[in-house]
Amino acid sequence: MAQNIYDDTAFFEGYSQIPRSRLGLAGAPEWPALKAMLPDVRGKRVLDLGCGFGAFGRWAIENGAESVLGVDLSENMLRTARERTGDMPITYVQANLEDYVPAADAYDLVYSTLAVHYLEDFDAFCRKVRAALGEAGAFVFTTEHPIFAARANPDWITDGAGKRAYAISDYNVEGPRLTNWIAEGVVKYHRTIATMVNTLRRHGLLIEALDEWGPTAEELAAKPGLAEEVVRPQLLLVSTRVEMGR
Repeated sequence: MAQNIYDDTAFFEGYSQIPRSRLGLAGAPEWPALKAMLPDVRGKRVLDLGCGFGAFGRWAIENGAESVLGVDLSENMLRTARERTGDMPITYVQANLEDYVPAADAYDLVYSTLAVHYLEDFDAFCRKVRAALGEAGAFVFTTEHPIFAARANPDWITDGAGKRAYAISDYNVEGPRLTNWIAEGVVKYHRTIATMVNTLRRHGLLIEALDEWGPTAEELAAKPGLAEEVVRPQLLLVSTRVEMGR
């Protein structure tokens, strides 16, 4: 059973205060880059795995998607998502993504943001995603970048030249990491870029675009607090499509 940290009262209160929680997609600095990696959503049947507060689903409907199904483990997340959604044609389901099996060939786009690093079995997840997509579907997701996720708790050092640098360790040792983020004892899973790429390919999901996201000069000027993202990538953005005949 996946850890349901988002239904812990103290954690949820802390998470609700970060910009992407308060502002939705406008509070996610990677959103412009991620949006550019998405297929046209007009007329699409969308499955949002780890939908959180439902910001992407609402954007998809506003931009012409036929329907959205949002799935999340957290009751707190889904309650807020429903409050913000109103009468949009979006359905929400509470389920553990480790166990959840989407309907086969039922979706044109599967989307998942910042949920994959909570999943132990990425292979099984990709298999279910592929089964949910039709012959021309797309799978687009974001996850913590493996450089960021390799070390259980991020750390910074000063190198011999006095320059601030990011410290990583055990990059090639895949598996769980017990981290302290908002609360202590949050379990996440580290896997290498090679593992993710090869797993996607094995399940017939071809990579269309890969972005080790960092701010542009304009974004950095507007938000100097993003300077750490220049030193090391925190997020990995991946856009795939179904390989014909697979």
